[in-house]
Order: sequence, then C-alpha cells, then structure tokens
Amino acid sequence: MHRPPHILNAASNLLGISLLVITGLKFTHQSEHTFADEIAWIACAAFTVSCLLAYLSIRGDAERPWHEEWADKAFILGLVALVAAVITFAASTIP
Repeated sequence: MHRPPHILNAASNLLGISLLVITGLKFTHQSEHTFADEIAWIACAAFTVSCLLAYLSIRGDAERPWHEEWADKAFILGLVALVAAVITFAASTIP
C-alpha cells in the first residue's frame, strides 16, 4: 500500500486545523491563560515535516523509503500534539 498521498492529504488538513486553533486562541486572548497554543505549534511543526516528507516520498524514487516512514512518525506526533493541545485548553477552561 502506497500511503504518502494519504499522509500528505491528512497532514495538510490537520496543519490547517492546528493553525486555526492557534489563531482562535490568539483572537480570543486565551493564549495567555493556557499552554494549548504552544502545544499546537508543536503539532504545526510536526504536520509540516510530515507534509514535506510525504511529498518527497511521492516525488522520490522507491529506493529511499525512509521518507514515508518518517512522514508517518511525524504525522502521529502531530496528531498526539493536537489532541494534547485541545485537552490542555479544555482542562484550562473548566472551573
């Protein structure tokens, strides 16, 4: 199964969602009260790396499968960081 197009699609969509989370926290001035935006920045970085590596895997030759493997790992890191950012924000807003 050739996964890089799927990784690229999902990672780019989640990168946009991560940026929306950061923008929403900044716009509502909630970023000063929680670490959720800092964690979301980690998610952004991981999704960006995942997008780049998935793209290189698509464009590259089949002799270098490490791009795909690391795109998967960066994607999982970004997913975990995005969930952690949402949980952190939710926990900080509960009285």
